[in-house]
Amino acid sequence: MADKRDYYEVLGLDKGADKEAIKKAYRKLAIKYHPDRNPGNKEAEEKFKEATEAYEVLSDDQKRPIYDQYGFAGLEGMGGGGQGYSHAFHDFQDIFGSGAFGDIFENLFGGGGFGGFGSSRSRNNNDGQSLRYDLELDFRDAVFGTKKDIRFSHRVACSHCKGSGGEPGSSSKTCSTCGGVGQVRRSSGFFQVQQTCPTCGGKGTVIDKPCKFCRGSGTEEKDSIVTITIPPGIDDGKRITIPKQGDAGTNGGRPGDLIIVVHVRSDRCFERDGSDLYCAVPISLSQAVLGADVNVPTLDNRRITLKIPSGTSHGKMLRIKSEGVPISNTGRKGDLYVKVMVQFPGHINSEQRRLMEEYARIEGATNSPNLIELSSLGR
Repeated sequence: MADKRDYYEVLGLDKGADKEAIKKAYRKLAIKYHPDRNPGNKEAEEKFKEATEAYEVLSDDQKRPIYDQYGFAGLEGMGGGGQGYSHAFHDFQDIFGSGAFGDIFENLFGGGGFGGFGSSRSRNNNDGQSLRYDLELDFRDAVFGTKKDIRFSHRVACSHCKGSGGEPGSSSKTCSTCGGVGQVRRSSGFFQVQQTCPTCGGKGTVIDKPCKFCRGSGTEEKDSIVTITIPPGIDDGKRITIPKQGDAGTNGGRPGDLIIVVHVRSDRCFERDGSDLYCAVPISLSQAVLGADVNVPTLDNRRITLKIPSGTSHGKMLRIKSEGVPISNTGRKGDLYVKVMVQFPGHINSEQRRLMEEYARIEGATNSPNLIELSSLGR
């Protein structure tokens, strides 16, 4: 302990410094001696470690009073500065970004499990991977819902060894490397690093005769089919999660999920905006002028009557209530908007021409019209 510098001296602080001053002092040193800024500089690396140890003690409400009264000797048995660099990681990952700061700790301290921030990663090592399946849906199936059979490949428990990873009759023994705990520790100065055991892969045991089919992994590839229900009104890009249909876990780990990502194909006649549908129908010039009742086809192949008011202009949007997309968990639907497209005749016969000329005479249209103010058009 004789060659260790006083923690207050390391951070350049007086003994009465408050928590904010301690944090600010450590931040300054962490930036200055960060290994990325000092590649290959062992002295800077040691100063970074020294500052981290000092911060971990002086920012701890239990360790700091003991250190103030008894010095380094009082911290023996508490892991004083040598364990759990958790709040240095969490408090200052914003300095270098959420990923980079963790990487630095892993590179310097071995990446296995410092007290708090590395252990959660090892807890999940045996969980199976979740799988993604991209499902293309017809427009109508997305609107009204359907059922689909999904065929996919995933890893399941080995049928030969039942997921044990060993041949029938084989036995397992305690791993000699880790002593059965699945983790190994090593010390580097005041740092204590915990890592997954390289011999047993975290199991704590080794099998004397690995399964010849799965080579000890405990899993094998399998094709499966599941039937999924597509709810009415599902949107493009939505995800449906089927629990425990991903890859099997190992050594008691949880299986992953199967995640269905929905891609909705476009339709030739209908478009969708949220819960509303849009389409266009042609009408004749006489229907636009005089008004009419027209039968409009719906997405589910019915016909509904749409009233065209007299004097309807080309491009006018008319609404039919509750003929749109089902709204989840409400029992209601959106609306159907119909754009009216007036079809002007390209060719007319002699009778049509005679009637149109008579109409033009009665109408009295001028050949010298004035401009229309744009404000009257709502522009």
